[in-house]
Amino acid sequence: MAREITHDAKGPAVLDESDAGDDGALYVCQCGLSDSKPLCDGSHKAAADETDGVVYKYADDDPDGERREIEEIRYADD
Repeated sequence: MAREITHDAKGPAVLDESDAGDDGALYVCQCGLSDSKPLCDGSHKAAADETDGVVYKYADDDPDGERREIEEIRYADD
């Protein structure tokens, strides 16, 4: 399973101790659906039933948005 995600940030996120959870650990979003990127907000739960080998796009990169299967990603220079 994979997701096509649109990122609009143009620079690095600086993390410090205030970003740590109650257990002192930093939880970094890997699914791309978190509203608090780069930190995880639990949005990955929406992706729990995705099928391996399929690429998905969530409407507006929102875990509650419509999930569509992507057949092919085509680049402008192809």
